[in-house]
Amino acid sequence: MEENLKILTHNIVDKIYRKIKRANLTEFHKLGSNIGIGADGTATKYIDKIAEDVAIKTIKKSKLKVNLLSEEAGFIDFNGEYTFVLDPIDGTRNAYRGIPFYSVSLAVGKSMLSDVKYGVVKNIPTGDVFTAEKHHGAFLNKKPVLIPDVPAKDILSSLTLGKNFDDATLNLAKKNIVRSLGSASLEMCMVAIGALDFYVVGKEYIRVIDIAASTLIVREAGGVVTNIKGEQLEMPLDLNERRSVIAACNDEMIRRIISEGKH
Repeated sequence: MEENLKILTHNIVDKIYRKIKRANLTEFHKLGSNIGIGADGTATKYIDKIAEDVAIKTIKKSKLKVNLLSEEAGFIDFNGEYTFVLDPIDGTRNAYRGIPFYSVSLAVGKSMLSDVKYGVVKNIPTGDVFTAEKHHGAFLNKKPVLIPDVPAKDILSSLTLGKNFDDATLNLAKKNIVRSLGSASLEMCMVAIGALDFYVVGKEYIRVIDIAASTLIVREAGGVVTNIKGEQLEMPLDLNERRSVIAACNDEMIRRIISEGKH
């Protein structure tokens, strides 16, 4: 992919990172305030808006023409060949409650999840940066990462529970050591480095902005990303589409997850 697109991607991610780090110090009390309704129909939190505004401002100032698909603004057509798929804060509730597990996620694609060419997920509290380029591998802080071929003896998973659980995830929760961490992009990146053995969202709940970058990262690390039926995950770059997700090390693990989720 063109180097100038990568540079702009990292520029946006780094600016959002710095903005949120400052906001944590100076206006933490405001981060969870509702300030409107976003393009996805949910309440817009102050922290999401200030992060997204950084991206919009940076793209407008850039000489590159790229479109933007983001949580609050929806799709903004800047007459570009590529679209930047942004979740300005993935793990919003974690962020404004002071739980140090949330990210900025940004992917570069055209129309579908499968044509995403570059992805960045930055863990804002730690500063760790996950990246992937299609056909060129996945990286953590610029060092190559590969999913372990064999999962851990004691399977550690992350499942979406609470109001968005379904029967499959409830069955899985009874059979493995489980976490529910609240940031899809980071949870999938944890799968990519072997910190988690798998990640599951059983309901048709996940939006492309949540997982566009991390899907590429998992796949480039050698892992597999499917829907709850085991079909390779695909979706348009469209806020209205929602999917179930399984991310794991290999197809055998996917089959095991699906089987355990049924019983």
